[in-house]
Amino acid sequence: MLKRIQTPVTTEGAVIPVSQASYPAPFASELEFNAPVHGTWNIVHIGMLVPEAQQIYVCAANCMRGVILTAAEMNASDRFSYVILEEQDLVEGTVEEITIEGVADVIEKLPRHPRAVMLFTVCLHHFLGCDIPHIYEQLRGRFPDIDFCECYMDPIMQKGGLTPDQKLRRSMYQLLRPRPAKEKTVTLLGSDFAIDQTGDLAVLLRENGYELRQITECDTYEDFLALAEAELFLSVYPAARYGAAENAKRLGRAHLYLPQCFGYEEISAHLNLLSDALHLPAFDAEAGVAAAEAALAETKTLVGDAPIAIDGTVHPRPLGLARLLLEHGFRVKAVYLDAISGEEKDDFHWLQHNAPELLLRATIQVKARVLPRGGGEKVLAVGQKAAWFENTPYFVNMVQGAGLWGFDGICRLCALMRQAFLEEKNTEDLVPRKGLGCESCV
Repeated sequence: MLKRIQTPVTTEGAVIPVSQASYPAPFASELEFNAPVHGTWNIVHIGMLVPEAQQIYVCAANCMRGVILTAAEMNASDRFSYVILEEQDLVEGTVEEITIEGVADVIEKLPRHPRAVMLFTVCLHHFLGCDIPHIYEQLRGRFPDIDFCECYMDPIMQKGGLTPDQKLRRSMYQLLRPRPAKEKTVTLLGSDFAIDQTGDLAVLLRENGYELRQITECDTYEDFLALAEAELFLSVYPAARYGAAENAKRLGRAHLYLPQCFGYEEISAHLNLLSDALHLPAFDAEAGVAAAEAALAETKTLVGDAPIAIDGTVHPRPLGLARLLLEHGFRVKAVYLDAISGEEKDDFHWLQHNAPELLLRATIQVKARVLPRGGGEKVLAVGQKAAWFENTPYFVNMVQGAGLWGFDGICRLCALMRQAFLEEKNTEDLVPRKGLGCESCV
């Protein structure tokens, strides 16, 4: 039965002080709202990082629309193909045959065979119990010159198990074949953005004669395959951790997870883990801490007591960022998120005890669609969703941590905050654009 929405709509269930929030789910899982903020990457964007690869999706027409538009919006339609499943295919039990023959037909009609095919099977294949290994066996037999990557577009798994994002970051690197290790070579796996060359991690490697390889710098499929030559694999993005560890094990290499974070002790510990793994001297964090402190002080002088809002799309550690800023006297009013990562458990509890009035605001709770956005104050937003919900033109336009890492990452973020505080942006124009950092014709 339809029920009239309460008028006026209250914030109950959509906004909660951190002191009253539950870990790891501060908000109930209910009907969801999707804000028109689309800067984060989806599986189409991520898959396009593999050079000379063709993405082929096998799905019903209604679900195909979004992925087709994503490819078109990033000017990559030539690297995207699809096979439509129809109701009759389900009734007749021919989905496996349609998948095999449809993909084969797509490949034969391409101007030339791609080096790799990223084949995305979908929810329907799981519902029908399709023999997916048989599908790949048949395709690999027909096209021995092509590397097939087993990918999934199955959002039915979004609430349990590995997400499509995590699966893809594992699958795409399963294309790498075992190769002899190249001395003084380290590969970063699973990140959409290149680690900044000024970042502490990159500097530590470079100053000790190591080459850091990243998929974002691969121009050809051969460049991509050469990522396997590393003597050590790294990952820094949470969604990449599982896949990086699995592929490192498969290739017989060590793997280190050195996540992007804001705590000085944690950054130092990660750099020392890397130093130990490469048999380098212990890392001295003194200069990095001093630089971060100076950058934070400069930013606080400019921003003063202006309210700051942070969101979970800007960086994997939004609560860690809130804690860092609060520790340095900033006025953080709200963090926009829908769940709390296990990596932020300590920061969550710190905030509960030291900033109990800090608001956690849901972004997908259905009330977010109609609750008032913004107010009379000038708000500095760190992230696109915070900018949209706060209705502010003063925001840091960044997603997923970009390439920021370590003490240098804190300094770079502070510079972005200062710039954002001084320069207005067109929020309504910028935040709906999909895949920030990808080529886009939107």
